[in-house]
Amino acid sequence: MPRKITISLIKADIGSIPGHVVVHPKQLEVAKEKMEEAKKNGLIIDYFVFNFGDDLALLMTHEYGENNPKIHELAWTTFKEITEKVSKKLKLYAAGQDLLVEAFSGNIRGMGPQVAEMEIEERPSEPLVVFGADKTEPGAFNLPLFRIFADPFNTAGLIIDPKMHDGFIFRVLDLIEGQYVELRCPEEMYDLLALIGTPGRYVIERVFRKDGLPAAVCSVTKLNLIAGRYVGKDDPVCMIRAQHGLPAVGEILEAFAFPHLVAGWMRGSHHGPLMPMKMIKIDWENKIGYGPKMTRFDGPPKIVALGFQLHDGYLEGPIDLFDDPAFDYTRQVAAYIADYIRRHGPFMPHRLGPEEMEYTTLPQVLEKLKSRFKRM
Repeated sequence: MPRKITISLIKADIGSIPGHVVVHPKQLEVAKEKMEEAKKNGLIIDYFVFNFGDDLALLMTHEYGENNPKIHELAWTTFKEITEKVSKKLKLYAAGQDLLVEAFSGNIRGMGPQVAEMEIEERPSEPLVVFGADKTEPGAFNLPLFRIFADPFNTAGLIIDPKMHDGFIFRVLDLIEGQYVELRCPEEMYDLLALIGTPGRYVIERVFRKDGLPAAVCSVTKLNLIAGRYVGKDDPVCMIRAQHGLPAVGEILEAFAFPHLVAGWMRGSHHGPLMPMKMIKIDWENKIGYGPKMTRFDGPPKIVALGFQLHDGYLEGPIDLFDDPAFDYTRQVAAYIADYIRRHGPFMPHRLGPEEMEYTTLPQVLEKLKSRFKRM
């Protein structure tokens, strides 16, 4: 049988400097040490460690399949060790924020960190695009994924490439009910849009080609639904395979040329434009990527894109895919949108709706004023 490779992308916010701005370099160094040790012990084939804003991500390849306890425990113990050795020692802000439970229970899903995994059979050439988004929620990927895999105005391959012409299957998760539905496009496009247009509840978790080939996967953890309170925004990750019967790298990136509004930003309670950002530095030799800072109003929401070539489980790269003048205009538009919507202050549509605000202090305000409300 063909060799199967699993790509695991697991991320957590475990402290940053100062406030929610950026991961400390020492955190990345400890993560690299843990990954290198796991590689030498044969647990993983290869890895890359990077950050986007105050989130630290572990990209790992192995042969153990999805949801493997050994891989998930490796990520968990890595995050815990960084929290103890660096975050708490240096008194970094929000040390261990995404580690919502104390003891590892065999699967890191539902414990705070974001997880996206794909088990695949490598094609003759296997381009992979890895995304990390800070100060936003999993639904931030709904619009780009729709455009990449269902919109011919974005993805010419849907018309031109015979292997893509039949369309794709979208797995949409209902975050409230904990159930999913699979919708086929283009046949059920309007049904798909009816759901994913509400990104706070319905999120695209996976995309498959009609023949079952895995094409994309996103993390879907909502931290406030786990904790029952606001503990920081979810800051999702996503992986998309490219070329050879799948959207081209350029078609994938085209979907991010429009800085659409997403939920998150300051205190996870505001809408803002998703700004594609360059990495500060990529160190191929040491397998570390240093990502952008989060500044204005703790943002605005930002996203990075790293491009790899996968060969026999090894990660060649990455290339910083948003480090290009072609995205300078998008960044300018995002800055303009950020300035415009910020002028609304605490008013909607800048501030999120009441269903999201129930995880903040709004319920306490309503409780305090309850006795003062009078019937008209």
